[in-house]
Amino acid sequence: MPPQTSLSARQLNRATLDRQLLLDRARLSATEGVRRVVAVQAQEAASPYIALWNRLAGFDPADLDAAFAEHRIVKAPLMRITLHAVHTDDYPAFHAAMQPTLRAARLNDRRFTGAGLSAADADALAGRLVEFTAQPRSAAECEQLVGHPRMWWALKTFAPLLHAPTGAPWSFDRQQSYIAAAGRPQSADLDQTARHLVRRYLEGFGPASAHDIAQFVLFPQSRTRAREVLESMAGTLERMQGPDGTGLFDVPDAPLPPEDTPAPPRLMAMWDSILLAYADRSRVIPPAYRPHVIRRNGDVLPTVLVDGYVAGVWRPTEGGIEATAFQPLSDKTWDGLAADARQLVALLTDREPQVYHRYARWWKTLPKAEVRLLPP
Repeated sequence: MPPQTSLSARQLNRATLDRQLLLDRARLSATEGVRRVVAVQAQEAASPYIALWNRLAGFDPADLDAAFAEHRIVKAPLMRITLHAVHTDDYPAFHAAMQPTLRAARLNDRRFTGAGLSAADADALAGRLVEFTAQPRSAAECEQLVGHPRMWWALKTFAPLLHAPTGAPWSFDRQQSYIAAAGRPQSADLDQTARHLVRRYLEGFGPASAHDIAQFVLFPQSRTRAREVLESMAGTLERMQGPDGTGLFDVPDAPLPPEDTPAPPRLMAMWDSILLAYADRSRVIPPAYRPHVIRRNGDVLPTVLVDGYVAGVWRPTEGGIEATAFQPLSDKTWDGLAADARQLVALLTDREPQVYHRYARWWKTLPKAEVRLLPP
């Protein structure tokens, strides 16, 4: 069917902000917040907390602590072979859909094959590892069980293992522990789980193209696979057209706010999902700013969002939040950022005041820009 609706770049931006709860903070629990936004990047333990603080009214970090502890929200390698926090109901299908990618990324890697290991070795050990992690086990214990550091490196990525909470300040520390996922389907239909993943992606990030889906998920033969999954969902999705004529897909009756909908300023977490969920990252990041935000090694800095788009970066310093603006900002915008900074400082003070401090080197490479300490 031909597209029925043509959308502007700002309409796409506002759709993302709306579905990601960034137009207005929602009064939801941490568990329901994660369900609504579908997947929260979690490479840094603090990031899910800051991401939900941005999205939920009256966010209490203890609520997310409890959700992780009770496995209502789980953390594991999933989309793009990176750590995500997702709702426990989504995990079985997400993991089943992603397992071919996760498995191939490790078992075909020369760091694995060059160590004299094989896929058969990994498959023989996977079941034992799942049984062993019926209760939380440290990374060292798991590595000892499988007998080789590269084997453990592979299995911890694609076996059905969750990161087990280890405590303060952000539920997970660098001394990682693992526990087997509960409630896994014994023989998941790969096509069915892929459709579940694509539909959930569109619910949280749509409208989107096949290329966007391929970027978010990283299926094997990604774009071809994304198109196949979308074709198998024909009749259940709406078709639209982007500003450059690209075909877009969306779930029926999903909200599409007007392009002039106000978007408040935000101080976003490192690796926030909206920065990485699209092949066309200009939906949120102006192309000129992308090299300053997404570094060559894959680090994605904590950003300042103004009118729905990245306008700078931030980091905690003595006395508050240091905001670096890549463009002139109005006094009203600075006031809005200062109000957010007061809340963020309160959140960090009780947890980790110098969060993300180990990424400070990137600030030496930023362009000349206006820098302010918030709140003033």
